[in-house]
Amino acid sequence: MTSLRWNVFLLVRRSLARHRLSTMVTAISLALASGLVMALFALQGQSRTAFTGNASPFDAVLGARGSQLQLVLNSVFHLETSPGNLPWSRYTQIAADARVRTAIPLAVGDHYRGFRVVGTRAQLFDRGQIEACALDVAAGRAFDEDLREAVVGSQVARRAGLTVGSSFQPSHGLSGDHEHDEDYLVVGVLAPTGTAADRVIWIPIDGVFRMGGHVLRGAGEEYHADHEHEIPGEHKEVSAVLLKLASMEAGVALDREINRQAQEATLAFPIARSVAELFDKLGWMVRVLELAAYLTLLVGAGGVLASLYNTLATRRPDFAIERALGARRSTLFSSLVLESATIAALGAVFGWLVYALILGVAAGLLRERVGVVVSPLAWHPVLLWAPLGTVLLGAVVGLIPAIGAYRTNVAENLP
Repeated sequence: MTSLRWNVFLLVRRSLARHRLSTMVTAISLALASGLVMALFALQGQSRTAFTGNASPFDAVLGARGSQLQLVLNSVFHLETSPGNLPWSRYTQIAADARVRTAIPLAVGDHYRGFRVVGTRAQLFDRGQIEACALDVAAGRAFDEDLREAVVGSQVARRAGLTVGSSFQPSHGLSGDHEHDEDYLVVGVLAPTGTAADRVIWIPIDGVFRMGGHVLRGAGEEYHADHEHEIPGEHKEVSAVLLKLASMEAGVALDREINRQAQEATLAFPIARSVAELFDKLGWMVRVLELAAYLTLLVGAGGVLASLYNTLATRRPDFAIERALGARRSTLFSSLVLESATIAALGAVFGWLVYALILGVAAGLLRERVGVVVSPLAWHPVLLWAPLGTVLLGAVVGLIPAIGAYRTNVAENLP
């Protein structure tokens, strides 16, 4: 038995050495296919977890009447445009509701070097106010709500060069380059969270109300705030309100009251459900990409088959000589199957490198543009079954040329 195994090994090694070029080309095609399959499944799983998992310490978002998904993307992930504003009275009303533990108002609409400037209250950074709050001030302190101060996310600090003591002027709108006259002093930098909050500049919400060029319409008429007079509450408005609820039952009750009975507001509860709906809507696209990856894998397996089958005719004299020297049919059969599986195994090994490259690039893009963190080192079952499936597929397609080698007639093929 040991001699048989050694003979099979020698046949495989000699064949791979003689056909190095075709072996490497075929292995690389399988590597691309295997790496693509692993990257697609791992990226889908990690991104879904990042978006629907611990993206926010809040339970719900209250905003203007419209799409719940747009509301969540804008207020939690700081993507999309705001669906509209709510009057300040709606914020005070929900904040006073016994079913709500904490209500954090948000006002959006400006940016600095592509990073969104969001007005809020300092309690957003207070763990005493918000249980499991992810926004820890790593350097400096939280802003004073009566001053032109700011707290910046870790990515903002790194990419825009803003540190404690820096000053900046926000630009009007989400894409405009018109700078406001107001200067803001950075007093705090947040610890990295791996969420969209890393890409946000937080300022006092009162600063958004008073910023030059901003118009308040909370009372149904235009109101221009200044820096000297108190702003009447009826003129204030918010883009959204982040809510920490007393219980799940409270969320169900508020969902029924606001979404089914009221007409002026929308409650996104729970936040993860709204984001999950986005992934469900995009499910067909993911299925198409997965199908393309599987087809690529089959094409790679076909390459293994073509490579071995095309050389079968030229190798028949070798098989005949080996048979004449005492090699068994089973030895030739096993050597072809093992050779095919070995090529597939090489592709699976290189596939991990392809996977790491694809996920590394995707991770950088997601982190820089969305703020969501995915890791090439995170475990996913596809990292095991895709390489094993590739090797098994290689062994299966190797059966066809192996049968041809098994049937080789010694007398007809001896040179």
